[in-house]
Amino acid sequence: MEQTTITLVQESFEKVKPIAGPAAEIFYSKLFELDPALKPLFPTDKEGAMIEQGNKLMTMLGAAVAGLSNLDALIPVLKNLGVRHVDYGVKQSHYETVGAALLGTLDAGLGADFTPEVKDAWTSVYGTMSSVMIGAAY
Repeated sequence: MEQTTITLVQESFEKVKPIAGPAAEIFYSKLFELDPALKPLFPTDKEGAMIEQGNKLMTMLGAAVAGLSNLDALIPVLKNLGVRHVDYGVKQSHYETVGAALLGTLDAGLGADFTPEVKDAWTSVYGTMSSVMIGAAY
């Protein structure tokens, strides 16, 4: 992965961190809009469950973005995550929907800072990460 790609993703994610809560809400809203059948995969059994899920999402995404500087350490983590997601009911086809929701969230959250270069960088990074997860899981 090119250093320019990593830098674009890491710098743009720094701009998302201050709006992590709303960004997570946007992400899940977009995800369920794209595929309402995914809703049952997420906890709704208690008050605040989706807020907690959003916090987990942003923490995991932040760790993955930070880990781009050391792919040798990140790849085993992604493989483990991919395997764990099978137990949650995640199917290989869901990764495309998640990618679309992620890009839509970044577009909404970053606004004018979501340049074509930043979009391409995120597309590349998500493609790499999801490929590792899918390869380990399926």
